[in-house]
This record gives sequence, structure tokens and C-alpha cells, in this order.
Amino acid sequence: MKDGTLAVGAGRPAPENFAPGLPGPVFAAHYHLAGDPAGPYTYGRDENPTWTLLERAIGELEGGAEVVAFSSGMAAVASVLLSRVRAGDVVVLPDDCYLTTRMLKDRLESYGAVVRMGPTAGDAQIRLLDGARLVWLETPSNPMLDVCDIARVVEAAHAAGALVAVDNTLATPLGQRPLDWGADFSVASDTKAMSGHGDLLLGHVATRNSELAEGVRLWRKTVGAIPGPMEAWLAHRSLATLQLRLDRQAANALALAEALRDRPEVSGLRYPGLPDDPSHEVAVRQMRRFGCVVSFTLPDEAAAERFLGSLRLVMQATSFGSVHSSAERRGRWGRDAVEPGFVRFSVGIEDTEDLVADVIRALGKIS
Repeated sequence: MKDGTLAVGAGRPAPENFAPGLPGPVFAAHYHLAGDPAGPYTYGRDENPTWTLLERAIGELEGGAEVVAFSSGMAAVASVLLSRVRAGDVVVLPDDCYLTTRMLKDRLESYGAVVRMGPTAGDAQIRLLDGARLVWLETPSNPMLDVCDIARVVEAAHAAGALVAVDNTLATPLGQRPLDWGADFSVASDTKAMSGHGDLLLGHVATRNSELAEGVRLWRKTVGAIPGPMEAWLAHRSLATLQLRLDRQAANALALAEALRDRPEVSGLRYPGLPDDPSHEVAVRQMRRFGCVVSFTLPDEAAAERFLGSLRLVMQATSFGSVHSSAERRGRWGRDAVEPGFVRFSVGIEDTEDLVADVIRALGKIS
């Protein structure tokens, strides 16, 4: 089954006369529960029929997996890092991954874990594996768009006795399936491209190991990091257009990257889909779509702010993956190792010519 067909039907129940194709959200703090507390739905913090359908859908998109849905991407990230690691364990993190994931370093160390950090590029985590219990990858990395060889790192990590989790937010399961490359966990912020409209917070963890799934499910229950039924339903509804959105965004991102290549104002252009991008050789082996994010650097902070303020079709926002294009000067947060003029651009589904023209016009304003 091809991606578009899979996305349209993912997780939907069997047809039933007089019933909707996708049942509406179930709002329930508790369920009628007589006798022994056994059954699929016992309490609203543990299970919900709307989550069940969404988790089934994402599991299909992940190539066959158990999925646990969460209230946000960071709840999903934390569920893996904090449920699997104990005092004395060694955790390997990328030093260029999502900034809030990096903030968990202090939390892990406060619990007595040892955290080692290395860059995504060049599969640097392999040099840090001695005694590791868990290796965290993010590929492509956010915001620098470096790529690591998942299969190579997984092979080395498993040989060293470590589990591997991959933050697959930027690629999504239709762009890359870490579980197919041997990873133990595929994790994503579904706030981004999976839901795709910039109007909800959600995350998920996928695994093909039932014991690992139960561990993150128990973590969700005990800390209460559960998704709302409306958010889960909106995300499931949005999956039907996932392949359409991703294909349009990837085409637009490549067109934008190509338009920026020869601009004198632009340096450090990155997009894994460009044949001359440093990550392209690895990316093309393990990715089916290269994502919607393009990054580049303008001469300085003032130039970047003038550029962003001159865009007409692009909103200034800190997320990515929406149908609406957005961009930001990433250095404003002060926690990424980027130049003051570094721009992370999330490409939407606008008409390609209009979007590229808007960017070129805005670049003219900084000259």
C-alpha cells in the first residue's frame, strides 16, 4: 500500500452502517466499570478510545509498531529518557539536538545518570558508547539539519548493549522509519508535520518491543502526560492529508533551497535534499522525503530581522511543519550554537512561485 492510501485509512475502524468513518472524540474522565476492573477502558488517565484509534494509525505509518500518544513532543521525549535511565547509567545525547531535549541533561544528571554529548554529523555518538544504556539520535537535527547513519549507530550501540531512540520529528514516518533501521524507539513531536496545522500539541513514542512500550505507557500514566481527546481526534483527522502535505512541502523546500544557493546574502545553506548538501549522501540512503525545513545564515542579526520583517506570506514563529510557512532567527533563544543571523525556515504548502518570490523580495530589503 502506498503512502497516500495508507495515510488516508490509517487507524480507522471497520465500516459500520450509520456510523462515521472516523468517530468523534470521546470525552471521559471515567467509564462505567462494574465488578473486576478489567477491560479496554477503565479510567481516563489510562485509556481513551480516541487515543486508541490515533495510536493504531500512527503504528501503521511507523511500519507496524505499538504506539503511545502523549500530550506533547517533550512528554514523549521525557517518557523514553526518564523511564529507561537509572542512577549510574550512561546516556548519549546529540549536542545539536532540539534545545529542550538538551535541557534534560541537567535532570538526568540530578538523578545520578552520566550524560555524554557529541554532534550528529559523522556518527560521533559511536565514539561515546562505552558502557552506555541509551543512545539518543535526532536526524535530521534541529535546527542545523545534520544527518547521521541510523543503521550504523544502531549496530554499534546494540553491540555495546545500549538501546537507541531516534527523534524523527522532522522526517515523520513517511520520510524515514527509524524502526526499520533497527532503532528501539521512534519518537516525534506530532505538534509539527504529523498534525500539520499549527493548532495543537501532541507527541508519540513507537516501538516494536511490547516491554518497552509498557514502560513508556506506565510513565504516561504515573505523570499524567496524556493527550486531550480533541487533540488526538484532530491529529488523526489530519493524517489523511499527511502524504499530500509532505510532498508539497518537500518540493517547496527544495525549490527555496535552490533559489537561495547563489544569493550573495546567504551563507551556510542547508537542506538534505540538495545534492551538494553535506548530509545528502547519508540522507538519500535512509530517507524517502527530506522534510520541510531549510536553514541558512544572513550577514548579521539586523539583516535577519529585516528579512523576517519583510516577508509577507511567512509568519514569524518558533515551530515547524505547518501548512503555513514560518521562519525565525534561531539565535534569539540563546541556546543553539548558531550565528546571530541564522534563520530556520519551515516551508509550507503555498504556491511555489509565490513563496520563492516573497523570499527573494525580502532578501532584497537587506541589501
